[in-house]
Amino acid sequence: MNLEEARDFFRNDVYATKTTGIELMEIGEGYSKCSLKIGPEHMNAAHSVMGGAIYTLADFSFAAATNAPDHLVVTATSEISYLSAPRTELLLSECRVVRDGKRSCFAETSICDSDGNPVARVTACGLHL
Repeated sequence: MNLEEARDFFRNDVYATKTTGIELMEIGEGYSKCSLKIGPEHMNAAHSVMGGAIYTLADFSFAAATNAPDHLVVTATSEISYLSAPRTELLLSECRVVRDGKRSCFAETSICDSDGNPVARVTACGLHL
């Protein structure tokens, strides 16, 4: 699936793409790169980026790296480690599938701000449907 086909497919993920504002930037076999421009709607009561916004970016990146219209994967388990608060208004995620088997897959996602400061690391196991 090329980038435009992937963008068309993932437009159906309304929460990630419309509500949250995540953009799919690159896609390849077992790989995706996404971005999220931080705005006031992503902030928590302490005026920092809501952890759920950061997790949603990672989860969407995992979905983009592992799914295709004829090959669906759902998250079975996921663990996030928050490393630091972003210092810029743009977050970038890169997801790489480490192992892809018949019934499950495992991937790692790194999230950083646009200056390269690490924000979070996520591991996820998915089940093939």
